[in-house]
Amino acid sequence: MNNYSIKRLLMLSGLLMVSAVLAYAQSGAVSGRITDQQLVPLEGASVSIQELGLTASTSGTGEFSFADVPNGTYTLVATFIGYEAATQTVAVSGQPVRVSITMVTSAESLEEVVVIGYGTQRKGELTGSMTTVTTKDFQKGAITTPEQLISGKAAGVQITPNGGRPGAGSTIRIRAGASLNASNDPLIVIDGVPLSGGGIDGSPNALGLINPNDIESFTILKDANATAIYGSRASNGVILITTKKGVSGRPRVSFSSQNSVATLGRRLDVLSADQLRSYVEANGSEAQVAQLGTEDVDWQDVVYRNAFATDNNLSVSGTSGFLPYRVSVGYLRQDGILQRDEMDRTSAAISLSPKFFDNHLKVDLNLKGSMQNSMYANQGAIFNALQFDPTHPIHEENAFGNFFEWMQGDIPHPLAPRNPLGLIELRDDDARVNRSFGNVQLDYSFHFLPELHANVNLGYDVSRGKGDVFVPAHAAQNFSTQGTQTRYLTDISNKVAEFYLNYGKTFEGNVRSNLDVTAGYGYYDYKTTRNNYPTLRADGSVLSTPNFPFDIPQNRLISYYGRAIYTLADKYILSGTLRTDGSSRFSPENRWGVFPSAGFTWRLKNEAFFADAANLSSLNLRLSYGKTGQQDGIANYSYLANYYLSTGESQYQLGNNFYQSYSPIAYDQDIRWESTATYNAGLDYGFLNNRISGTVDVYYKKTEDLLSVIPIPVGTNFSNLLLTNVGNMENTGVEFNINTIPIQQDDLTWEVDFNFTYNHNKVTNLTAVDDPNYFTEVGYIEGGTGQNVQVHTVGYSPFTYRLYKQVYHEDGTPLEGVYEDLDGNGLINDLDRNLYKSPLPQYILGFSTGVAYKRWNINTVLRANIGNYVYDNITSNMAVRNNVINPAGIINNAPVDLLHSNFQTNRAMSDYYLHNASFLRMDNLSLSYNVGRLFTNSSANLLISANVQNVFTVSKYDGIDPEVQSGIDNRVYPRPRTFVLGLNLGF
Repeated sequence: MNNYSIKRLLMLSGLLMVSAVLAYAQSGAVSGRITDQQLVPLEGASVSIQELGLTASTSGTGEFSFADVPNGTYTLVATFIGYEAATQTVAVSGQPVRVSITMVTSAESLEEVVVIGYGTQRKGELTGSMTTVTTKDFQKGAITTPEQLISGKAAGVQITPNGGRPGAGSTIRIRAGASLNASNDPLIVIDGVPLSGGGIDGSPNALGLINPNDIESFTILKDANATAIYGSRASNGVILITTKKGVSGRPRVSFSSQNSVATLGRRLDVLSADQLRSYVEANGSEAQVAQLGTEDVDWQDVVYRNAFATDNNLSVSGTSGFLPYRVSVGYLRQDGILQRDEMDRTSAAISLSPKFFDNHLKVDLNLKGSMQNSMYANQGAIFNALQFDPTHPIHEENAFGNFFEWMQGDIPHPLAPRNPLGLIELRDDDARVNRSFGNVQLDYSFHFLPELHANVNLGYDVSRGKGDVFVPAHAAQNFSTQGTQTRYLTDISNKVAEFYLNYGKTFEGNVRSNLDVTAGYGYYDYKTTRNNYPTLRADGSVLSTPNFPFDIPQNRLISYYGRAIYTLADKYILSGTLRTDGSSRFSPENRWGVFPSAGFTWRLKNEAFFADAANLSSLNLRLSYGKTGQQDGIANYSYLANYYLSTGESQYQLGNNFYQSYSPIAYDQDIRWESTATYNAGLDYGFLNNRISGTVDVYYKKTEDLLSVIPIPVGTNFSNLLLTNVGNMENTGVEFNINTIPIQQDDLTWEVDFNFTYNHNKVTNLTAVDDPNYFTEVGYIEGGTGQNVQVHTVGYSPFTYRLYKQVYHEDGTPLEGVYEDLDGNGLINDLDRNLYKSPLPQYILGFSTGVAYKRWNINTVLRANIGNYVYDNITSNMAVRNNVINPAGIINNAPVDLLHSNFQTNRAMSDYYLHNASFLRMDNLSLSYNVGRLFTNSSANLLISANVQNVFTVSKYDGIDPEVQSGIDNRVYPRPRTFVLGLNLGF
């Protein structure tokens, strides 16, 4: 029996177990369901029977129950953070009683406690800019990676999918990032464990190893006042993820299952077989026409398919004696729309949160683990499906797997594209990734001084990625090496140890005040062990040998941090943070960085002059400043002299022996932190009992000591270029979000949320000496040698395009090789390349709305980017005559744009290929129905849902997808349109 059969058997056993428990479960004397105004179930709400002192918490479907309640009349009280307490009277007379309770958003929702770095704080007293997204606001549907839950939900946060491959994940940017050559990824902290940056070999996305169903909330820290407590890792923002915990009361079981079918949402329009034949007959020679076949093959149909996915999750939570617990298991199997692409993930999580010594000692234990197995299809088939000749068959009898190939004599033509299906079928790429992370956190409130807490946090994050890639000797894709065998094995081990003291005291008197002080220490160790194996031919003979058997990069970080928050008269809040970090990445002289911040909040609503403003629920003004750092992307010990070992082709012979040489690498002994200072002004508002609420933020960020590659005098180092700290960059932006409830009735509720982000950034310095004309080329494109279409240069946004300005005929078709002479010197040369536009959107919009009518709910999420541009590298590479009627003696296909431009040779530096890629996308459309109790004598509750993801995209861009993070569209795995049916069963 294979692993997949075993997992199916385990899943079936789990379902049978759930059914058995369901059949056995008997109703309590009093049961019910708690929802918000939209009839969305509230998980974790507290319900008590006042007269009996009994308390229970709601399950994931909002269900609660009490067993063996004596006859009589009782008062039920329901409470939940951010909502008004709700009461309901029930009469028990020997028969089961069923109630429904709807909770209304509290006018005092600003008293809600939210997670911040190393502690919590009341929402209304925040001095920094942050956004919290909880379970009821998450995106719905087939969500396989955590960041998809909050896409479009928070102003200032851009989440760009990395394509449609199973588990591919997304690129996350908070306020557009703050670096050019280092990482722009935010720091992610899960239950107090900071995850390491970078990926895991064998997994397309490290976050994809975390089960989204275990997540309770995201808190996104955006400005430096909110993030400075994390110091050297916080320049790109911080995302705090809190997972679901155990609840008090009897065991609650929740089972969910989502099954989906994914289809190709959009394809690239290339020449049909008849169009290609007509083009070659009109432009080619008789010999070239003779090379055409008689078939009509749509290669995109050949390599793509409809793909099935199933995601099943079972959790049990409750309290056993003094021990609140939550245990969950999940199984996801997802096929990709590219043939043979598939992934399955098995995950488990345990959360324990007991209290000891009269609740003075609180212990939180969180353990999570996952196993992911993947078969990766050869993504080269995507590009080749666009280029391969559709007039020839898929198969023909030959020595190369019986896939049709262009031949040069008896071997596959070395300059021809390979058969797309052959690329997939004749390559096995298997990966197996295991990851576990967790922590134990102890918080002790001293008996002699309860206001003083000591907190210890010990955490880990370990993973192993291994895999094998095999291409047989008869495969055309590796014919020159008689096939290949490669393998990899990488272990990552991260350790966390933190200790802090927190003192919180409220001082009563004529003027009430509060002081909250935190001081702590952190130790972080990051270690990777990467095994380097030889590359083999298919028969096992050695093709190449690595220089070293393994690499073990390791770095450590030591931190000291402190924060004080002082609140006066519930009106004025002042906060200050200081963190100092020491990193082994830097020399002892530059090792330590100091990162301060300060913030002030004025609760205007509590002032006397707003006392009569009955419709004003809340009004806060926030001002803050802070400084954060950046060390990710800087190589370990790059301040030291390093050498690299030459390749096997560069050996010296001494006698009968051959020796490889070492060559020095340019290095900067003074390399140091990048640092970002942020100024932020914000306004939090609420009207009409918070039926209208939101925030407005204006910010300015300045990043200094940016890592930049600059020219240096010959002879001063081991290269004429050096990566060093010389650059500066500025970001300015505005964020706005509004949450409204236009309709709020007993059976009908309509909620609308909207967020808007404007961001503009520019480089202000790149060189050690003033040189306004200096630029660094980036944005490599395919179709040429060493061609780049983007630059970093002073006065422009990072990744600004640098292209020739195309000249057109009167009919709108481009003149081949004719460009505008921008400097007016009568010559067209490199100086005429125009700096124009950027892949970064100027405006980002998110829109969510939901309507609840009785037991029905309909929700949708839309997103828009405005002002982002994309360079179409697929068209610039293929849509030219010399590609279709190739001088190498082959015929290729091309995008239909060839018939418009009619270019004969590649004109990759023309801005003809630069397109406005602004878009409006409906991410999600869902419909759900709450069936309610399944049986009269059971508390089991069923919720059924239907969902469509990637519903439509409106854009002027004709490529496969306008949402390309790099701004260069070349080998994009299409995002599928997905249809989902789901159920959630709780009891």
